[in-house]
Amino acid sequence: MPITRWEPFQDIELWEPFGLQPMREIERMQQRMNRIFDRLMPTVDREVSGLSFVPSAEMEETDQAVILKLEIPGMEAKDLHVEVTEDTVSIRGERKSETKTEEKGMVRSEFRYGMFERVIPLPVHVQNDKVTAEYKHGILCLTLPKAEEAKKTVVKVNLD
Repeated sequence: MPITRWEPFQDIELWEPFGLQPMREIERMQQRMNRIFDRLMPTVDREVSGLSFVPSAEMEETDQAVILKLEIPGMEAKDLHVEVTEDTVSIRGERKSETKTEEKGMVRSEFRYGMFERVIPLPVHVQNDKVTAEYKHGILCLTLPKAEEAKKTVVKVNLD
């Protein structure tokens, strides 16, 4: 007698007389799991869903400084609070947004409010008293000069 591999979902119709519908049960379980993950980490636009906003960040390290860019559209510089320690950057703010549209005699108005905070660890120590910042077109650019001990210095080694 040959040994064959058992494929439990190959003959689904064999399950139905017993009141079992494994594919429907798997689909229901997947839907439940999707709802749980959507609550924790929404895949839709976070602003629309009403959950908190987390700005995207991009970091570049040069010989002299760390350059950190954050995407924070729709805000004014006065609404941002930036703190820099020697090894972290903390950005806080509050978004206030209102949209109003009128079409065919109907008015649609939406308000979005919410606080956000992002703490970004830095790869090296920086001189936090010499940080420069620029906020233009929704992009916050921080130039964080490296501390003297963090700069990569090249030392020539004499061989005897």
